[in-house]
Amino acid sequence: MLKLVTSESTKSILDEVVKEGARKALIFAIELEVTEYIEAHKNLLDQNGHRLVVRNGKGKERSITVPVGTLAIKAPRVNDRRDGHQYSSKILPSYLRKSPNLESLIPILYLRGLSTNDFSDALASILGDGVKGLSPASIVELKKSWEAEHETWANRALTKQYAYIWADGVHVKVRLGEDKSICLLVIIGVAVNGKKELLAVEAGYRESKDSWKSILNNLYSRGMKAPLVAVGDGALGFWGALRESDGFQNIKEQRCWVHKIVNVLDCFPKRLQPEVKAMLHEMMYANKKSDAEESKKIFEKSYQEKYPKGIEKLNKDWEELTTFFSFPGVHWKHLRTTNPIESAFATVRLRTKSTKGAGSPKTAKTMTFKLLQEAQKKWHAIQHAELFIDLLNGVEYVDGVVVIMPSQEAHAAS
Repeated sequence: MLKLVTSESTKSILDEVVKEGARKALIFAIELEVTEYIEAHKNLLDQNGHRLVVRNGKGKERSITVPVGTLAIKAPRVNDRRDGHQYSSKILPSYLRKSPNLESLIPILYLRGLSTNDFSDALASILGDGVKGLSPASIVELKKSWEAEHETWANRALTKQYAYIWADGVHVKVRLGEDKSICLLVIIGVAVNGKKELLAVEAGYRESKDSWKSILNNLYSRGMKAPLVAVGDGALGFWGALRESDGFQNIKEQRCWVHKIVNVLDCFPKRLQPEVKAMLHEMMYANKKSDAEESKKIFEKSYQEKYPKGIEKLNKDWEELTTFFSFPGVHWKHLRTTNPIESAFATVRLRTKSTKGAGSPKTAKTMTFKLLQEAQKKWHAIQHAELFIDLLNGVEYVDGVVVIMPSQEAHAAS
C-alpha cells in the first residue's frame, strides 16, 4: 500500500502549476478581448487606407495579485487613432493591480445591469464560493452604506485651492431609468500640488444650466475658491451656470478641442474629413496663437464657400478654444481637452447596451462615485505644479511663456 506524502516542495510545485494555469487563462482572455475589439473596428480606415484600430505590441510587465498569488502579465496594447477613443481592457483595466474586491466589483455588476438577486452567483463565479453568504439583503445594506458615504463626500468642506477644473456630462444608457436625457455631471479638479481629484458626481441633464448651477453653488457653499480656468464641451449648460454662480463668474473658459473637432467634421463629407482633421490639428497644436489663427484663415479660405456650417462651428468658440495659450506651455496638453474625465471613465465606461430593469439615478450615481474613487488612486499628477502658485500670484503668460511678473508690473506702475 502506497502512502501519499505531501511535502512542502510538493505543495510549492502545485502552487506554481495553479499560478501558471491562472496566468495562461488570464492572458488568453485578454488576448481574445483585444482580438474582438480590433475585429469590430476593422473597417475603419484613414485616408491612406490604413486601419485606425490596430495592435501595438505589449505593455510593460506588471504584477497582478489574485487569490492564487501574484502573476506577471504583459497585456497587449491597442492603438486606437480615433479622436476621443482609447482602448481599455474591461478584464484588466490599466489601473488594476489586484483582483476585484467588493468595493469595485459590485458597482461594476450593478452598472452592467445585474439585479440585487443576481449578485451572489456572479460574485461567487469570480471570487469563489466564499462570498455566497452575501444575501440580497446584505447587498442592499452595502449599497446603502455607499450612498451614505457619497452623501458625506458630496457635503465635505473644500479647503484646497484648485487651479484647473474639467467638466463634462457623461451619458449613460444603463441603470438610469427611461429618461434618456439623464446623465452624470462630473467635475474633476487639479489642486496646486498637481494632484487630480474628483470634485462632483451628480445625476442631472446635460444641457441643463440649472443642474450645473446647483453643483457649482454647492461647491462654493462648501468653501471652494474659483479656479483659474475651466475646460469643457461648448454644448454644455455648464458655461451659462458658470457665469451666474457666485464666486465663479471670472473663471477663464477653455473649450475642448476633441469635442469641437468632432462637431466640425460632422459638417464635411467623409472623403474630406481626414484632411479637415489634419488642418484642425494644426490649429490645436500650434506653438503660438498667431500661428493657430493663420491656419484658421487658410481653413476658412479653403472651405467657406462649400461648407459654411463647418466654418461657423469653428468660429463659434474660437476665443475659448485658444485660452490655453495664456497658460504655461507645459500644461497645454492638459488644457486643450476634457481628457482627464474621458480617461477616468475609460475604466468605468457606462456606454454599454441598455439593460433590462432600470435602476435609480441615485444608485447609479453612487456606484459610479465608488468606481471613480477607486480609479482616482491611480490618476497621474500634473507635472510642474510649482507653476500653479506662480499663476495664482499673478504671473501672466503669452503663448506659453512668462511675460509679466507681479514685481515687474508694480515697478512699471510706479
